[in-house]
Order: sequence, then C-alpha cells, then structure tokens
Amino acid sequence: MTEHSFRDLRPIAVPAYGPTLLGSVGSGAIMPVIALTAADLGGSVGTAAFVVALLGIGLVLADLPAGAIAARFGEKTTLLLASALEFVGGLGALLAKNVAVLGASILLVGFSAAAFGLARQSYLTAAVPVDLRARALSTLGGVYRIGMFLGPFVGALVISHTGIQGAYLVDMVASVGAFLLVLFSRDITADAPGDPARAVAAVPEKPEPVLRALFRHRRILGTLGVGVLFLSVSRACRMAIVPLWAASIGLDAAHASLVFGIAGAADMLLFYPAGALMDRKGRLVVAFPSMIILGVGMILVVFTSGFTSLLLVAMLLGFGNGIGAGLIMTLGADAAPAVGRPQFLAGWRLMSDAGNAAGPLLISGIALFAPLAAASIVIAVISFVGAEWLRHWIPRYDPVSAATLGRRRAD
Repeated sequence: MTEHSFRDLRPIAVPAYGPTLLGSVGSGAIMPVIALTAADLGGSVGTAAFVVALLGIGLVLADLPAGAIAARFGEKTTLLLASALEFVGGLGALLAKNVAVLGASILLVGFSAAAFGLARQSYLTAAVPVDLRARALSTLGGVYRIGMFLGPFVGALVISHTGIQGAYLVDMVASVGAFLLVLFSRDITADAPGDPARAVAAVPEKPEPVLRALFRHRRILGTLGVGVLFLSVSRACRMAIVPLWAASIGLDAAHASLVFGIAGAADMLLFYPAGALMDRKGRLVVAFPSMIILGVGMILVVFTSGFTSLLLVAMLLGFGNGIGAGLIMTLGADAAPAVGRPQFLAGWRLMSDAGNAAGPLLISGIALFAPLAAASIVIAVISFVGAEWLRHWIPRYDPVSAATLGRRRAD
C-alpha cells in the first residue's frame, strides 16, 4: 500500500471541506434561536421544544431517502440538492408567520442535513486513500465542529443589527455559498485515488433499492452498527446532561453557557490527532478510550456541585468526545461495500442519527421516575457496554488491524 501524508489532501481540501464549513456555520447560527422564534410566534415551551426536536426528526426521516438519491444521482448532485433545501428551509423560517410554518421549515433543514452529511461522507470515502481515511473524515468532523462553534457568534453579530431573523439570513447566505462551491468544484470522486475495492467509477443506472441493500448488509449493521448506536447515544447524552446538571446545581444561564462553550472548545481541537492515531494504530485505539472516558465523565458529573467542578468534568467529556471526532464516519467508510456505498451509508447514518435522537429521550424518560443522577449513571453503563461491544467488533472491519489488513469482504 502506498504511504500517503496529510499533504495529499490539499488538492481536494476546498471541495471536500469548504461546503461543510459554510453549512455548519449556517446551522450553528440558527440553533440558538429556533426555540426563541417559536416562542415569539406564540408557541408554548413544549411546542418550542418540539420545533427544535424536528431538526433531529428530519435527519432520521431523510437518511434512507438521501441514500437512494445519492445512489441514483451521485454525491455531487445530492450535495447541491441539500444546499438548496437548506436555503428553502432558512427562507421559510425567516418568513414564518406561525409555528406550523416554522416547524415545517426546520424539518426541511433536518432533511438537508441528512442529505448533506451522507453525500459528504460517501464523497470522501471514494476520493481518499484508505491510509488517509481516518484523518480525512476526522478533519471533516472537526471542520463541522468549528463551523458549529463559529456559527452562533456570526449569528449574534448579524442579529445585533437585524433582529432574530438575522440568524436565518446567515443560514441562507451560507447555503448559497455551499451550493456555489459544490457547483464550481470538480467532482473529486471522478478520479478517486482511494482503495480500488471501494471506489465506484460511475453511478449505476438502476441502483439497488436502499432497503434491499440494508438487508444484504444486515450482519454488519447488526454488529458494528449497534456499536455506533451505543456511541451516538453516549455522545448525545453528554450534550444534554451538562446543561441539565448545571441547572440542577443552581448555575445561571451565563455560567452554564460558559461551561458548555469551554468544553466545546476542548472537543473541537482534537480532531486531527484522533484521525492520525486511527490511521496509524487502528480505529480501536480511539474508539475504546473515547467510550470509557465518556462513561467515567457521566459518573463524575454526579459528584459536581459548582461551576469549577462541573467545568472540569465537562472538559473531560469534551476530551472523550473530541478524540472520537470522525470515528462514526470512519467506521462506516471501513464497512461500506464497493457497490451500493450510498445505500449502505444511509443505513449507517440512520443508526447514528437514531442514537442521537434517542439519547436525550432516554434521559428524559429516566428523569420522570428517578433523579437526574440516575440517568447519568445509566448512560455511563451504556458507554461501558458500548466500549466492550466496539472492542469486539471493530477489529473485524478495521483495515489498519493486522488481522484484517488486505482482507476483502465478500458481503
């Protein structure tokens, strides 16, 4: 296998990462104001929360259709469609006169995110050499984190001059920028230098139906895919438990936001070292400690009682999440077949997005009958179980592992 360095990604850096950076800045700009917009339109607290949840619901609903579209029309066309949907969703939210229109617009933004995420992952899976795969996909995850970190600040700046609708203007401008960048960039999958067993030279005229493809790969999805479900639940619960615990110990909104922001910065800075480790030492060297650290952090949250202690634990959770940047996409790329890659990745992302949606619901359900501390402990147990599950299944599909290097799966 030819040894590649990260410099080999420079020719595709703009078409690979530019649209993701723009799109995530737009998403980051609207995330803090969705609930506020719903409230301004007369929605109750519960209604506002449901409108926010529609973003995740849209992701889950659109994962499989996005796979079918990418399989039929290709990744570049899917990216263009996703950018257009993001623009329409942002415009709908900007002009919404009632909560129903706002909710439909946010659902459309979720559809866009599903299509964009799947196409970008499939795009890089085909275009990047296998020994650069983890670094390339971890960088994609890192670029997304950077955009989501910057988005609220860009949105706040525009809002200060235009009002709350300014956040949606940022999203619309970002989506136009992403559309143009994809449109005028060359198709980096056309001469894919990646693993020849993975690269697909052309989109078949009659691609395999998504559900049939998922049934054919049910063993992978039912083993390694379940590990991704565990990982997604743990990550999503980390995002929910920190602000909830901050409120429970009496921190005000400013201090809670500071905790969340600093932890996010710790998360954001670790994507490249994580990718380099996965490319050189295998996926498990990152996956196992990431899950263990998330589990330990969930336990330690219960023992925090003030700003400083919660900040330290939140940074630990951010570290655990950050070293796993790009892990889910990398595992999906490792497991994806040569033919039917978009359909397979649709099912893969469905499991990941389902875990993201289920995590906060699990916390909410437990908190109805037990203290929040009990929910945190349950999530810790899930993290530890997930760590052991991944330890068992990752080596079977890891191209860096000595046991699987050079092996090609028949399924």
